[in-house]
Amino acid sequence: MAWETILFEASDGVGLLTLNRPDKLNALNDKLHEDIAEALTLVERDDAIRALVVTGAGRGFCSGADLSQRLDNPRQGAGDALDKHYHPRLRRLRALKKPVIAAVNGPAAGAGMSLALACDIVLAAQSATFIQAFTRIALVPDAGSTYFLPRLIGTARAKAMTLLAEQVTAAQAEAWGLIWKAVPDEQLMPEAMAMARRLAHGPTLALGLTKTAIDASLGNDLDTQLALERDFQKEASQSQDFREGVAAFLQKRAAKFTGK
Repeated sequence: MAWETILFEASDGVGLLTLNRPDKLNALNDKLHEDIAEALTLVERDDAIRALVVTGAGRGFCSGADLSQRLDNPRQGAGDALDKHYHPRLRRLRALKKPVIAAVNGPAAGAGMSLALACDIVLAAQSATFIQAFTRIALVPDAGSTYFLPRLIGTARAKAMTLLAEQVTAAQAEAWGLIWKAVPDEQLMPEAMAMARRLAHGPTLALGLTKTAIDASLGNDLDTQLALERDFQKEASQSQDFREGVAAFLQKRAAKFTGK
């Protein structure tokens, strides 16, 4: 399938979704949101795709919302756009029962940064940068920014980053715990794809349940989380992958998981 604003390919269990508006630093407009939604539907439905990598074409990951579209359509309020486009995409990424890796190849700003943080693992090129510049245009951080940032880097850094609208380097983001790892630019995609292939050949059900359990823990008390772990463990222990994992362990060989 061909899309206007993204590139998508799948091989060896990995889907690669590339935001493809390089002349706009992959700024998010309505069409890009629609194309991302269609690609996510494909990933959700195709059992052969067991991990997803999200990156950007050109020299940027995503510069956030396309403000020119906002000026072209002033009747569409910012809140309406968030409800219609941004929130559904972020929720679907978080809920995807397959691992998602963001390969941040350049600037990730505003909602573009939130798009990366909605993924499960964030790798960044050393030249990549992160910024929440909403206050520069008299807006409030959105698209999940005020949810992700305090949980990842604490309220002190979250407030400074958003109020001052200062740029954060990839190395600083790694040191803060905002991302998983910063890597040399030329190693970004090879490392992201190798990690995705590793996850794609893993126990997909268990990986998906693990994602859900960690996300749920942010709002659960201990007893609720223990009960959730118990229920998820019951489900995972009934999978074919669990039986294969135990057999491989006992036979001292590498497990061959099928995602079932």
